[in-house]
Amino acid sequence: MALEEGARSCLLSSHSKLVQDIKPPYLMDHMISDGVMTSDEEDRIRSHPTRKDQAVALLELLLNKDNRSYISFYNALVKEKYVDLANLLYGNLPCISPGAHSNSFDGCTSYVQTVLSEGGVPQRPVVFVNRPELVNRIREKLYRLQKESGWVTVFGMAGSGKSVLAAEAVRHHTLIEECFPGGVHWLSIGQLEKPDLLVKIQSLCFRLEQSLEPQSLHRPPTSLEEAKERLRFLVLRRYPRCLLILDDVWDSTVLKAFDIQCRILITTRNRTLTDSVSGAKFEVEVESGLNEGKALEILALYTDSKPQNLPEEARSIVRECKGSPLVVSLIGALLRQNSTRWSYYLRQLRQKQFKRIRKSSSYDYDALDQAMAASIEVLPKDHQELYNYMTVFEKDIKIPAKVLSVLWDQEQEEVEDILQEFVDKSLLFLDSNHKPYLYYLHDLQLDFLVEHNRAQLENLHAKVVCQYQQHYKDSPPTSGDKECLYWIRFLTYHMAKANLMKELYSLMFSLDWVRIKAQIMGPAHLINDYVEYGPILDKENSEVRSQFQEFLSLSGHQLEQRPFPDVVQLALSQPHTSEVYRQALLQAQEQASKGKFYVDWLNKSSVESLSRLVIQPHQGSIYSACFSHDGAKIATCGASKSLKVFRSTSGEKLMEIEAHDEEVLCCAFSPDDSLLATCSSDRKVKLWNAERGLLLRVFEEHEEQVNHCQFTNTAQRILLATCSNDKFMNVKLWNRNKPSSQNTLFGHLEPVNHCCFSPDDTYVSTSSNDGTVKLFQVSSANEWKTLDVKSMFPEGDEEVLVKCSTWSADGKRIICAARSAVFVFELETSNMLFEIMINRLSMLQYCHACPTSNLLAIAFSNYAVELWDLEANKKMADCSGHLSWVQCVQFSSDGSQLLSCSDDQTVRLWETKNVHTTSAVCLKRDSDVLFNDEDVIVSAADNCNRLQVRDGRTGSVLFQSEEQTSRIRCTCMSREPSAVALGQENGTVQVLELPSGTPLATLLGHTKTVHHCKFIHSGQTLVTSSEDTTIRVWKWQSGECKVLQGHKEQIRCFSLLSNSPSETRLLSWSFDGTVKVWDIESGEKLQDVEAHQGTILAGHVSPDGKLFTTTSTDKTAKLWSCESWQCVHTLRGHQDCVRSCRFSWDGRRLATGDDNGEIRIWDVHHGSLLKICSGDGKDGMESLHGGWVTDLHFSPNSSVLVSTGGYIKWWDVDTGEALQTFYPTGTRLKKIHVSLDFSTFVTIDSIGILYILRRVA
Repeated sequence: MALEEGARSCLLSSHSKLVQDIKPPYLMDHMISDGVMTSDEEDRIRSHPTRKDQAVALLELLLNKDNRSYISFYNALVKEKYVDLANLLYGNLPCISPGAHSNSFDGCTSYVQTVLSEGGVPQRPVVFVNRPELVNRIREKLYRLQKESGWVTVFGMAGSGKSVLAAEAVRHHTLIEECFPGGVHWLSIGQLEKPDLLVKIQSLCFRLEQSLEPQSLHRPPTSLEEAKERLRFLVLRRYPRCLLILDDVWDSTVLKAFDIQCRILITTRNRTLTDSVSGAKFEVEVESGLNEGKALEILALYTDSKPQNLPEEARSIVRECKGSPLVVSLIGALLRQNSTRWSYYLRQLRQKQFKRIRKSSSYDYDALDQAMAASIEVLPKDHQELYNYMTVFEKDIKIPAKVLSVLWDQEQEEVEDILQEFVDKSLLFLDSNHKPYLYYLHDLQLDFLVEHNRAQLENLHAKVVCQYQQHYKDSPPTSGDKECLYWIRFLTYHMAKANLMKELYSLMFSLDWVRIKAQIMGPAHLINDYVEYGPILDKENSEVRSQFQEFLSLSGHQLEQRPFPDVVQLALSQPHTSEVYRQALLQAQEQASKGKFYVDWLNKSSVESLSRLVIQPHQGSIYSACFSHDGAKIATCGASKSLKVFRSTSGEKLMEIEAHDEEVLCCAFSPDDSLLATCSSDRKVKLWNAERGLLLRVFEEHEEQVNHCQFTNTAQRILLATCSNDKFMNVKLWNRNKPSSQNTLFGHLEPVNHCCFSPDDTYVSTSSNDGTVKLFQVSSANEWKTLDVKSMFPEGDEEVLVKCSTWSADGKRIICAARSAVFVFELETSNMLFEIMINRLSMLQYCHACPTSNLLAIAFSNYAVELWDLEANKKMADCSGHLSWVQCVQFSSDGSQLLSCSDDQTVRLWETKNVHTTSAVCLKRDSDVLFNDEDVIVSAADNCNRLQVRDGRTGSVLFQSEEQTSRIRCTCMSREPSAVALGQENGTVQVLELPSGTPLATLLGHTKTVHHCKFIHSGQTLVTSSEDTTIRVWKWQSGECKVLQGHKEQIRCFSLLSNSPSETRLLSWSFDGTVKVWDIESGEKLQDVEAHQGTILAGHVSPDGKLFTTTSTDKTAKLWSCESWQCVHTLRGHQDCVRSCRFSWDGRRLATGDDNGEIRIWDVHHGSLLKICSGDGKDGMESLHGGWVTDLHFSPNSSVLVSTGGYIKWWDVDTGEALQTFYPTGTRLKKIHVSLDFSTFVTIDSIGILYILRRVA
């Protein structure tokens, strides 16, 4: 059938554009596969000298062909990503019948070609032999996935053609239409680490999202867990009934990332991989070699003849190749060039002069050796050398031509021509589903090259590094394209392989490299680099390596944020002695000279951290975390219903299991680390293979939620203890080899919260809501002793729930935790030896005794972890860092490390050998600061309810009061006289001399909590406000007091109307929505302003005293005249409570901040909005501020604004753009104190850490 006239006209009208852009060799591969072009026609077109001449010849040929050829040409353009050119032809695609629409292979229609091309499914090889029996078996299994999710495993030896068969199986119209209307999506896997797997899934998600609406697009997922959830959403919601093909899978952990209840086909050498995942499973085995007929067919196609016409040597060659499609293709490609050399290549195969690459296979790899050697031998000498450079690449990595352009020092077009020669000779494979095209070697080819060039490996890698350094001598690549990703990911690998130690040190001890790699690839790759190359780096400087690794481990969760944080600013929080800090300071000083804003944390040396690594494994609270007994792994579980295992050195995730139907409450390793146990609210206990994640047993005897599980400590006889909320049978012992419980331990009549074995496994202790700890003999399951913990509390007190118990290292003492107390009992006598007096304001959640020392770790509801010495009954450390309730703590078997997990969704590792006492004191957020030249004096209450006055720069305590009986709620200081005041929850106000602490006055009068206090009039007067709705003005030295009464609800705060020493007017605002003006000399109320319908949250007086502003829960801010007391402007636009406000120093601008994290800057004169300080950052995350905007301050020239919320931000007032962000360890900053020159900033976070920040000049 001749070409339709419309199609012909379209080709002619688009002739010039097509000739200008297309590369005919790539398009012709597709057309030959479709059966619309012969090899002779391809050769004629290839004979033209230039690409343009070849394009002209191809179009001339098309004009003389039929409609199928036009459609095939169009599909080839789509596959090769010539989208604009394909669109030119789309409108004139011929309409042909279904029968004519198919090519020579049944079912491969233009619709199929488009679906497979969009999904990245590889095209057919240039020389393709159909294997219908195997293809049909795979299709038959795929049809089983029509109505349910599941897995089809295509397994076989290396080089057996699994990938080609998988691609061919889905090249079928009816199969896709009926079973996979959501599309077919191909992902090449290979041998890869977890960070590389993340990159693969990111790429797949990006591909799937391209067809969605722009508003549906997201930033790339930054963790495997997030990537899995994104993929789950896309596959189940946006692309239901699609098929994922995972090619060349080696590791079962990869499959767990795709265990999302969808339809998946995998190719692998290991048929058992799918044992670790859920869903229906089907298998197809690919025999290790082609039969003789199929192998001869390949040779016939390469030599353009018929199988029956091949010489006798052909059969001998097939026998020597052992049926390997790869080897047969290599020989066929050689014969295509020299069709008379049958005997010569047969002799080459029979010589077997090369050493075998592998011996653990059914293949005779000597045949591959000979075929590879012969194929390389016919290359030009210079091309042989270039091909040998392929030795340096890692397996399963696809390389863009631009990387080889750098390596070979040639133009990219020249490189592409050479690579095409390698592809034509079957020495290289082409992935044309990407632009730019990617090239890769088969594993067996790479093995050959490595063996053949083993003596030259170091030099070859050195050449890679040298070429990179020459090409990127000015700056490293940061574009994020395929070429950039390759260099950023593998440069350290090449340096290590080349033994270029100096270059490796220079790179990995560079903060610039950390910034670049973390931004492009995320922190996990970097942490893995420092772990992998740690032994090499330690030869140069183990301390510096440790400093960089520690920085990444503790800042990794911030380096995954988008927009990407300023790495220099993060690094400025490192210890002053750290190389990371030294480099950051130098860069900050250089950038500050150019106007960039940085702050240095001056007092960080006084805030030491024990935390070595922070992991964020789950969405939701983490209830349990434990070390493996060898210390190499960490298991975690929680509200997400999953169990996850991580490497303890880097935080790399090793395994994830969807463990239970409800929350997983506890997990534990067996003493030999072969098993993992989990228990859940779903009333089940499960045993898992700890290495592969396979479910071994499910125990279902408990009738209520199972709270805890624990293995014996020794491997002589492994038992598992569990406890539950059951009324009677609430403690059980299990043998892993038996399907039912071995013993039930009777005694408790209330829920049992915890159980654990004594160090020698003689006893098991159980902690219950009945107020007791019971000790049972493991051998007999009989109750041995009961420790009455409830009796340790006052009689008639509320119920006592014993949270947990733990054994001392020598097994002679047992430690019990209940409410806010820890009791230590002697085992032999059952006597209580002593009580550990802990913070009475916090609930105790868990405790664990170190198995090798006298340390005890305690977890609290106030976000803290404390370390105590059991011998001295003394607190040794306060491990701050968690942002919510700490649920569990556990020491490693050797006692060197401590795990803690929290409702803040993180697990933290602490180095116990670094314990110290200075961190044991943390401050409350209500504080006052005096700036005096370089000195910064801070007053605040501490967690022991003592008032502290500190030198902010050094952290030294200038004064510390005795512990107060009533909670301290506010404090303020006076320069002259040198004094400090504190307001308490019982209404008392005290004034103390500094630095002696001598009481100067005790002021009684308030009947409820004093929330605010402030010295005025050169320290002679003290103003206080209270929950009792009054303000008191004290002449504190004489005791004289004026009471300002009139507010109906608690007073929010107050302020003088000017800074004049003679000012007597005081402004106050309240929860009752009113503003009142007072004369503090007479106590008279001057004005009463009904300001807002809701609570007034903040107020501020303009520097000139002419205006004041109020903000409210009614989502508005208002400007008021101090003369008329009338509202000048009502400022609307905030979408949440307006919590903070501040005038600029020139009085022309007003900044307001709300509970949604948004900051608005207003024109005071006109009442108009000038800027919204949110930034148009990715995800809009810039505007969230980590929570409420609680405080605002302008710089003296009104050009910069500082704000506090979950963190501290500095803003350019004119543009509304963020200049810098400082991330504290805790959150919920309440206020920030700013020096007059805007150079020093002081705040305290939610976990009591004090920050003295100085702008870098």
